[in-house]
Amino acid sequence: MKKKKKAGFWQNVWRYKALLLMALPGFIWFIFFFYIPVFANIVAFKDFRISPNGFIDSLRHSDWVGFENFKFLFSSSDAWLITRNTILYNIVFLAFNLFFAIAFAIIMSELRNKKMVKVYHTMSLLPYFLSWVVISYFVYAFLSPDKGIINQWLSGAGKTPINWYTDPTWWPLIFVIMNVWKSLGYNSIIYYASVMGIDPTYYEAAMVDGASKWQQIKHVTIPQIVPMMSVLLILNIGGIFRADFGMFYNLPQQSGALYNVTSVLDTYIYNGLIATGDIGMTAAAALYQSAVGAILLLLTNLVVRRLEPDSALF
Repeated sequence: MKKKKKAGFWQNVWRYKALLLMALPGFIWFIFFFYIPVFANIVAFKDFRISPNGFIDSLRHSDWVGFENFKFLFSSSDAWLITRNTILYNIVFLAFNLFFAIAFAIIMSELRNKKMVKVYHTMSLLPYFLSWVVISYFVYAFLSPDKGIINQWLSGAGKTPINWYTDPTWWPLIFVIMNVWKSLGYNSIIYYASVMGIDPTYYEAAMVDGASKWQQIKHVTIPQIVPMMSVLLILNIGGIFRADFGMFYNLPQQSGALYNVTSVLDTYIYNGLIATGDIGMTAAAALYQSAVGAILLLLTNLVVRRLEPDSALF
């Protein structure tokens, strides 16, 4: 019996031409906006000086300084602070977003009125499309020291108003609440689709065995969406060194009194660029972000692959 000859490269290209044409715009976009800019990371190893003849000429005539920009970053008194804040905030955001997104998706899947499900999904998605600039003014309406809604409630109750923009005590909680509120609808969409895709016969078998609604969720729903949870967890951990610049920059109204609880890598890079104009140092900080994020993604995927091979990303 003759072995079937494998199709050549160009034969496969012709066979899947329609799919490849659909993927082509995205492929081109990634090439120009992701892969080509990677070569600009060389700026992190140079004393970058802007030339009127363009970026390439600036790169050629800037002195090579090796790891001096990284030394400046890590010798800074703020290096530990911004790294700690970025990691801790992202870990808390990851845990709370995972819990509330799954809980919201399961609640929506249990509702029988599909029109109301659409209404609730739309309402939960609206905050995601609002700019942090807009949201910061909404938050200010609540936290304004003199006319804020919360301080008026406190005054009415005979309690001392809080100067929110100089007191760092409450800001970690405020960041967590606002992050969950803004991203709840978007984060829950994939989990909702996963829950709705579970075979109904699993639930029928559980009901025949006398399982309560909570037991069905615990022993049927959660195990079925674990692979999706694993993939999203891996991707999110890859971005654990990237803070939401818009939130950390706009919500505190740039109050210096809140620096210790609101300063993260992204705001540090921005402020460093604005204050000093040192492009090399800020490029080093951004490269540090990306490199650590990539390493964490690979390590997380390795752990997941060892524990549950089918749930790994690659």
